[in-house]
Amino acid sequence: MATGPQKPRGAYVCNACGAAQPKWSGQCSDCGAWNSMEEIARPMASAHRAPARGGFAGAVGAAESEIQSLADLRPEERVRIGTGIGELDRVLGGGLVNGSVVLLGGDPGIGKSTLLLQACESLGATQSVLYVTGEESPQQIGLHARRLGVTGAGIRLLAETCVERVLTLAQQEAPRVMVVDSIQTLYTDLLPSAPGSVSQVRETAAQLVRFAKRADTAVFLVGHVTKEGTLAGPRVLEHMVDTVLYFEGEPGSPFRLVRAIKNRFGAVNELGVFHMGDRGLREVKNPSAIFLSRHDEPVPGSLVMVTREGTRPMLVEVQALVDESPLANPRRVALGLDQNRLSMLLAVLHRHGGVGMFNQDVFVNVVGSVRISETAADLPVVLAVLSSYRDRPLPLDLMAFGEVGLSGEVRPVPNGPDRLREAAKHGIRRAIVPAGNVPKEGVEGLEILAVKTLAAAIEGV
Repeated sequence: MATGPQKPRGAYVCNACGAAQPKWSGQCSDCGAWNSMEEIARPMASAHRAPARGGFAGAVGAAESEIQSLADLRPEERVRIGTGIGELDRVLGGGLVNGSVVLLGGDPGIGKSTLLLQACESLGATQSVLYVTGEESPQQIGLHARRLGVTGAGIRLLAETCVERVLTLAQQEAPRVMVVDSIQTLYTDLLPSAPGSVSQVRETAAQLVRFAKRADTAVFLVGHVTKEGTLAGPRVLEHMVDTVLYFEGEPGSPFRLVRAIKNRFGAVNELGVFHMGDRGLREVKNPSAIFLSRHDEPVPGSLVMVTREGTRPMLVEVQALVDESPLANPRRVALGLDQNRLSMLLAVLHRHGGVGMFNQDVFVNVVGSVRISETAADLPVVLAVLSSYRDRPLPLDLMAFGEVGLSGEVRPVPNGPDRLREAAKHGIRRAIVPAGNVPKEGVEGLEILAVKTLAAAIEGV
């Protein structure tokens, strides 16, 4: 008996994490987000999925898979392509890798398109480059490029939002580098939902990743971010790509930071520093110089530390302000640091240093909008807070780093000798560091005080 065409079944997808459920609910059972379930049309499953236009809807490899021995594999050495921007190459792990997919996310207007246009200008001299724009017209891209001084001689431009059309033309063009600006503007004919929805972002990104692997093309994907600062779209998007970069910067500040969150071909947590000017982004070769205030005279609550972003040691200034609080519950504010860790350090300072902050507001800030996630900031934070509380300035040529434990011990941190040498290069003459980080041969021009407990560090200042 003949039957009519089957209607698509309804499904609900979380716009925060991409989890699918057969019926609507107020809260996603996977990620816990509220009112995030959106209804989409889900086609009936078929034995063989129809390929997308351009032939890139199938699996990455067209041939049948077979089981292999890992010991017998001889991986090929990946040749990296320099982007012409040293700070971007640093974050990428040395340059672009053929067939890799890089996801670049950031706030609107922070400079994502500027960075990629400048990179395409350098890449276009030696590589074929295709710039796909879904947000701006070709005329707008041309005006932007002219303002930056980008000639665009080696850059091919395509204004298109249908991913099947993009892949068909890209297959004909065969670029070595392709930029898609942005992934949220693309859509696929396979799905009826609007561009930017969870299902559209996931499917279009999957097709672009398959194209990159098949054609051995390096692909940049520009992604929007949510108000929380995370990449918009399903979380699976970050798992599909090879590298995830975040473009960061404070409003009103000319400095921009590019941070690697994930990198299959290099180190994570690498940091690239740029300065935004009238002619676009300019590399900052010595970021330590911009993150240090360099006061004319010592001030209470200020201390230099050496943090490590990926392979780069970097000097930053930690500032603290302690003031008597009129509130029953004094405030604890941390900018660039974990607020819970600040509360823990204040408890350790009271228990093992004999100084209580029960009736004091404590504010801690890392100069230059740098976010520090490592525990090496523990010791400088405690010393800066104590300096502000006592209204006793610390010497300008003093620095510190080290992890503070709950029992009052000061633990070593990774790459201690590299941090000390970096500090000596910038005029630091005294250092308070964990005993386990002191090199046997010492550091020329640097007086090192090795401490094992917080009490010893407090006595040292």
